[in-house]
Amino acid sequence: MTAKVGSVEDNLIAANSQHRYKVRHKDLPLSCPMPDMYLWNSHPKVFLPIEDTGEAKCPYCGALYSLDEAETP
Repeated sequence: MTAKVGSVEDNLIAANSQHRYKVRHKDLPLSCPMPDMYLWNSHPKVFLPIEDTGEAKCPYCGALYSLDEAETP
């Protein structure tokens, strides 16, 4: 069986399935939904400013993102 883009076989995260996400510096610039999430059932992509405070909340779905401080850039 060949893999299909955006299929279940890709092990993508369901968009808006959680309300809290830890992100790393390699995930910046941060957008919701993130690139490794399914897009078909989500809201429009929005970029979130997280660098200054270490936290950001999506205005569409309310997901809270926090920057993993243990990781160095």
